[in-house]
Amino acid sequence: MSIRDKELKIHFKPGQVELVQDEVYTPYRRVLVTGATGLLGRAVYKEFKNNDWDALGCGYNRARPCFLKCNLLDEDAVRGVIQGFQPHVIVHCAAERRPDVVERHTEAAMNLNVHACSTLAKEADGIFLIYISTDYVFDGRNPPYGENDAPNPLNLYGKSKLEGEREILRHCPAGAAVLRVPILFGEVEKVEESAVTVLWDRVQEGAESCTIDHCQQRFPTYTNDVARVCQNMAERALQDPSLRGIFHYSAKEQMTKYEMACAIADAFNLPSSHLIPMTEQPAGAGAQRPQNAQLECSRLELLGLSAEPTPFKTAIRGSLWPFQHDKRWRQTVFH
Repeated sequence: MSIRDKELKIHFKPGQVELVQDEVYTPYRRVLVTGATGLLGRAVYKEFKNNDWDALGCGYNRARPCFLKCNLLDEDAVRGVIQGFQPHVIVHCAAERRPDVVERHTEAAMNLNVHACSTLAKEADGIFLIYISTDYVFDGRNPPYGENDAPNPLNLYGKSKLEGEREILRHCPAGAAVLRVPILFGEVEKVEESAVTVLWDRVQEGAESCTIDHCQQRFPTYTNDVARVCQNMAERALQDPSLRGIFHYSAKEQMTKYEMACAIADAFNLPSSHLIPMTEQPAGAGAQRPQNAQLECSRLELLGLSAEPTPFKTAIRGSLWPFQHDKRWRQTVFH
């Protein structure tokens, strides 16, 4: 899936210099990844690069030399990036995805989760656009939820993402896909980056007991698996422009946060007796969450675009091993 070009290179040998014409392969498929500095965006960017795409990642607050700094609320900036790079596909990962932060900083969150979608979608004419959304568009009272089930978000985060979906589909009716996913985890820069990996500190506390939610049913999903689905969808869209609409992807292992913490402890051969299940939500626990927003994912599966979920313990070991104090644990975990 590349263009074969010729490139002149200078080869140095003892006593001589040669001008040699080598074949090089240039990816012709271009993908723009927003939020490429974030938890999911990093995985998506890496997956496309590994599959021979010319990938451009953009970020804002955490932009680095290898990524482009772009304010998605600046229409001129967004237009300039799209017209300059001319992507075939855009994967829109950028979002404020922390429900409690959305409740506290509503205006800023709505700007990113809704208005940035509108800005991006208006400039994406003729470009296949994948928008990452959430299971929090549902109230969690009657799972599992299919793509055609009526959304009813319980918190501002879910409402903002639902509004973002509507903006994307309104401005790109013939060339956009909404991909709803549940709670995510993956290779993190710090454990606080994911609501799953943040449990690591409690697991390691060993000496002190701590309570962890054992009410809400979750389906922790590995970012690398979501990235594979995005790449599958992009490949198909280039072959079949009719691919569009709403899709669901989720891991299949159902867990409360307490059960996740116990599974993390088991994955690293650590004790879990200090972890105490909390079966009632305390007052003032932050933004309301759905009890069980399980996603029904057969549409992707029927189209052959899904990805087999990585087992939780395998994925969590790969995500958290850099934060283990004693790296010798790998000898006992993997052997």
